[in-house]
Amino acid sequence: MTYGLILALVFGYLLGSIPFGLLLTRAAGLGDVRKIGSGNIGATNVLRTGNKGLAAATLLLDALKGTAAVLIAGHFAPETAVWAGLGAFLGHLFPVWLGFKGGKGVATYLGVLIGLAWQVALIFAVVWLAMAFLFRYSSLAALTAAVIVPIALYFLSAPQIAVLFVVMSIIVFIKHRANISRLLAGTEGKIGAKG
Repeated sequence: MTYGLILALVFGYLLGSIPFGLLLTRAAGLGDVRKIGSGNIGATNVLRTGNKGLAAATLLLDALKGTAAVLIAGHFAPETAVWAGLGAFLGHLFPVWLGFKGGKGVATYLGVLIGLAWQVALIFAVVWLAMAFLFRYSSLAALTAAVIVPIALYFLSAPQIAVLFVVMSIIVFIKHRANISRLLAGTEGKIGAKG
């Protein structure tokens, strides 16, 4: 791995590790979002505070840090964009500032996808929205979309990006293993439920 790729990975990691969900809820006087619901710092758990605006802002900012990492790195050296995207994704999952305990990565996954293949990001969004509308489970919507993305990338002739998203999708499934258990048991919390 060249110096430039390592630099892109580190840059992406540092950008991705900014815990917007935690920062926004604290700034709004809602305390530590890690002490409610799933204990996650992502938008779905921020929504459990009852503040839809903060949840939307968290979703947007968590996605944008993935997109920004890809676009900034790609501006300087196109071959580093993929590595910066991976770094941003890993930074969100394992932020150094929070003892490497971060979110589940779905918004940042989407943000990286927007930066690398925006057409497939639209497919992700359609699948996520359809599943969320039909079943009201954010985790199920995310997992379904994470299966579709690498397949769509493969058929759109983006093999390097498809490989990246196979890896990222596997990590998304690993991070959602507790959600998968709750889905199978019928105890998973639905979108918008406080807690």
